[in-house]
Amino acid sequence: MPDGAGTGDEAETALRGRLASALDPRGAGRPVLLLVEGAAGTGKSRLVDRLSAAVAGSARRTAPGEPPAGAGPELLVVEDVHRAPADDTARLRALLADPPAHFACVLSYRPEELPAPGLVLGPDTDFPAALTVVRHVLGPLDLTEVQRAAVSVLGADRCTPGLAAALHRASGGVAQTVADLLDLLAALPAAGRPLAPELGRLDVPPRLDALVLRRTAAVPEEHRPIVFAAAVLDEPATSRDLAVVAGLPGWAGDDALSAALRAAVLEDRGDGRYGFGSPLAAAAARRAAGGPAREALHRRAAALLARRQPVPWERVAGHRRACGDARGWLHAVERAALQLEDAGEQQRAASLLESALATGPVPEQARSRLARLLARCAVVGLRSDETLAVLRHIVADPGLAPAVRGEIRLDLGLLLCNQMGEVMEGRDELARAVDDLSGEPVPLARAMSALAMPYGPDASFAENVAWIERAVTVAEESGDPVVQAAVAANRVSVLLNGGDPAAWPLIERLPRDSDLVGCRQQTSRGLCNAADAVVWLGHYDTSRALLAEGVALAARSGAAYAEQTGRGCALVVDWATGRWPGLTERCRAFVEESGDMPYLASDARMVLGLLALARGEWADTLDHLTGPEAADLDTGPVPISATASGALIRLALAHDDVPEAADAAAAAWRRLRAKGIWAWGAELAPWAVEATLRSGDTSTAAAMTEEFAAGLEGRDAPSADAALAWTRAVLAEHTGRTAEAAACYEESAAAYRKLPRPYHAALTSAGAARCALSIGGNGGRAVAALADCASTFDALGATWDAARTRAELRLHQPAAERRPPGRPRYGDVLSPREQEVAQLAAAGMSNREIAATLHLSPRTVEQHVARALQKTGVHSRQQLARALGSPAD
Repeated sequence: MPDGAGTGDEAETALRGRLASALDPRGAGRPVLLLVEGAAGTGKSRLVDRLSAAVAGSARRTAPGEPPAGAGPELLVVEDVHRAPADDTARLRALLADPPAHFACVLSYRPEELPAPGLVLGPDTDFPAALTVVRHVLGPLDLTEVQRAAVSVLGADRCTPGLAAALHRASGGVAQTVADLLDLLAALPAAGRPLAPELGRLDVPPRLDALVLRRTAAVPEEHRPIVFAAAVLDEPATSRDLAVVAGLPGWAGDDALSAALRAAVLEDRGDGRYGFGSPLAAAAARRAAGGPAREALHRRAAALLARRQPVPWERVAGHRRACGDARGWLHAVERAALQLEDAGEQQRAASLLESALATGPVPEQARSRLARLLARCAVVGLRSDETLAVLRHIVADPGLAPAVRGEIRLDLGLLLCNQMGEVMEGRDELARAVDDLSGEPVPLARAMSALAMPYGPDASFAENVAWIERAVTVAEESGDPVVQAAVAANRVSVLLNGGDPAAWPLIERLPRDSDLVGCRQQTSRGLCNAADAVVWLGHYDTSRALLAEGVALAARSGAAYAEQTGRGCALVVDWATGRWPGLTERCRAFVEESGDMPYLASDARMVLGLLALARGEWADTLDHLTGPEAADLDTGPVPISATASGALIRLALAHDDVPEAADAAAAAWRRLRAKGIWAWGAELAPWAVEATLRSGDTSTAAAMTEEFAAGLEGRDAPSADAALAWTRAVLAEHTGRTAEAAACYEESAAAYRKLPRPYHAALTSAGAARCALSIGGNGGRAVAALADCASTFDALGATWDAARTRAELRLHQPAAERRPPGRPRYGDVLSPREQEVAQLAAAGMSNREIAATLHLSPRTVEQHVARALQKTGVHSRQQLARALGSPAD
């Protein structure tokens, strides 16, 4: 009896071929019996329907119990043979013993419900030699198949990999259960709600509930405790463990397990273990167990697990809570959290602890210990509003000892600064923690070290340096290796962001290979923060190397927040170095994944805004940089604030709103001066100085340029050095020193090419060409440079910059290279100018803005837009974007 080969579509195609061959009246194909085997809900009926439909045109379909006509091809389909009466199975055996020519039979059945295991047609099952018999076994769906099913029901945008994995785990891959869960999820409101958490709140689908309860009821009452024991343990277990939890001694346990297997409520999961096919099936049975009986099952399960080595404390905690053992539950929660922390799984530990602290009264001594442990775990994990609420409530307790309050306040401050994005409030908590922690060197060093981190606008860089120096002293006195690693990581970040070359050897000294997971977590954080710092300096290859090491170490050591910050930093590196294809989608996915953690998503939102500006998508630029989810310019991270301000100033200048640009430049410059880290002005200085010059304030612009230069003296900041040359070029160009401006632009472009920063190199190279053309220098060379810049912008997908540069190019193009008089005929194809105008219109620019960019009249732009709409067959600018295809992103 050969079995069906292959999987999925390949196997189904092979089965169709076998049936078609047997039914072909022109062939000599042998009669075929196809056995479609699968447990309940695995999709047998759907497969049989598809197979029947595929061969329906070549055969007469015979109903069950109907005798074959004996003339012409015939297909007999019998579903659920395991339920067939004995008379029907006898007739089937007789028919198959002597099948007619051009005959095929499809039988489907549940193997777990056959009256005689393995014998499809009863005890007398036999297949003659003249009959080709194929068995096709349908098993659980794999993860890829579940993902495909979820996308087909929910759409790709709502079906994240995490949701597919959760669906696969909850359903056990049973096709019908997957379909029922997807129906329930599809009925939920779509807006802004991740579906993976919603899945955990869904009830057992009614179809699965009924199946489990029906099969449980088929088990004799005296044997049912084995079913409920398996449901309570909720994992494949040995027969001995099931009997212990069920309270069935000796042979009674074996008899009960045999009865449960015969009823198909439990399955043989291999390796001498038995259980349910899915967690949802176990949940259905668990609910069916009576209250007192269920408590006894949980009590015995907790005792069983507590005897294992190592003890699975997280599971013990769940069982003790379920049986009402409050004291034992809290003890197990604490042991579980410590166990998870040691394993680098702080996120799970925090979830367990916050649940304990938020559930009813907890004795004061236990509450202090659990709260400190929760706070410690929360700062290396991801955002949890529940954790934040618990910690705030505990810190407000006037009876708390000052040292305990200070320790919890420290981690509350870190949580507010990092995961919650509430930097000012978080730093206030850190400052209060320093007062509470006097005499406690380990947490005191951590608090001082946290206040040293320079990204916030509330303290000058000089204050940050003073904090890190104090933290280093206290950490050394503490003798604690983990806090020393934490302070060392922050010291690297402080020095690097200041452009201090003394930071480089300190990176190599971070304890990457420590035996302590806390040291490795702090090192991973330090490496990711160092990578972020050197991005702003302009050392991109170094940043990538630090990111690769830091993210990998964070993933191995359970530092989820550090891992995510590293991934966000990688987006900034890609933007800076011109790796723009696919970058918009990567940023959007990261923002979605970051959920409600604005600080974590700030890098991605900034990059989205910068990309949108280069494409001329100005409404999107404003949304990404100033919308409700964006980092606040006054309270957010200073390097992001300065970069976003530079983009917003440039946007105001593009709109010819010079007063708005000058006001934004003055505010941004005040923020940068107050911070005192001038390397962070690399994306701000050229645009701020240009806006100040265009407002007529030449003396202030000159002073800003000198202040920027003085702030960079002795600093290792190649990106800011390139920006300084650009800023000097802008100042020279607007004060009539055009030749000097051209030289400064060239110096800047060369520096940007070396970094490399292709977008900025093209911007400054175009400035040099513009200046060269205005003073009548080597026009041919300048025109060629402009053409190269336009090509660079095109390759990056910088639609607006490409259009601006081509417009400039057309003004200076030699007469011999210009288009001859008369309108060329493009027919239904967009002309180059129409394509250019259409791209800017699709990006959201108005006719007047397009006209200013391309040096055309608004009327001409209006005509080009009208022709583009007509030729592409669309009716709006929004539809133009789809008609033209997505820009490189």
